[in-house]
Amino acid sequence: MALRFLVVEGNTRSAREAHKAAYGNMLSESYADVIQDIERTAVCDIAFPTDEGANLPDRAGLESYDGVVLTGSHLSIYDRTPEIMRQIDLMRAIYASGTPSFGSCWGLQVAAVAADGDVQKNPLGREVGFARRLRRTEDGRGHPLLEGRPDVYDAPAIHLDMVTALPEDAVVIATNPVSEVQAAEIRRDGGTFWGVQYHPEFSLAELAVIMRQRAELLIREGFCRTPEEVHAYAADLTTLDKEPTRFDLAWRHGVDAEVLDVNRRTREIRNFIEHRVKTEKSARVRA
Repeated sequence: MALRFLVVEGNTRSAREAHKAAYGNMLSESYADVIQDIERTAVCDIAFPTDEGANLPDRAGLESYDGVVLTGSHLSIYDRTPEIMRQIDLMRAIYASGTPSFGSCWGLQVAAVAADGDVQKNPLGREVGFARRLRRTEDGRGHPLLEGRPDVYDAPAIHLDMVTALPEDAVVIATNPVSEVQAAEIRRDGGTFWGVQYHPEFSLAELAVIMRQRAELLIREGFCRTPEEVHAYAADLTTLDKEPTRFDLAWRHGVDAEVLDVNRRTREIRNFIEHRVKTEKSARVRA
């Protein structure tokens, strides 16, 4: 029987339309593509909780899914707008449903706040392009979320906000010098969430599009000096996406197979499907 996923898009309508115009997919559609590349027969529905009046599943509807995945977003959760509060409420319902859940970046932040954690701007500034020197914590050693990852690795990333206080029933699985919480497990109301602050779902081509969209921001914050520098960096990422064997570009940008090999880059999503979704689906069937 095919696995059923709900992919929760974190962006508002205008932001997701802009991303689709630039890349061809919304973030949620790209995430669904990654899931279906991993699990060919998977069925993915998409929810848009930022839209007023959106038809969102209740607890019974959430229980009918084998897994729920939360995307990134341009929003900042401490703003607590109606678009944000609907996502927090949905995440609380996901916990209560007991359905396995996973999220990247914004997804981790929503899951933390929905379980009474906290998220604020990172005083060290934005983490852009790649999260470097990610490493397992003591609690992360042997955790199935990071199965197959080396002790230290890099991953695509772009964020300013970070989890600053974890909920009571949570553990940090991975960390780095920029953000203490780079991967975590959070338990709440009978549900368990696995999440990462980085983006294992991003192809380098999608990351390149995001960099281009944020060119002015990257210049203002000092990551690049001119629009030409931003576009040159993005062009290299696009080339690496098409030609991951380009050693010259990989060397120039300091990336290895953990970023360039799609199976390794998406490791956390694969582990979520294998160790949470399939395992719990099997348990439900036996029950």
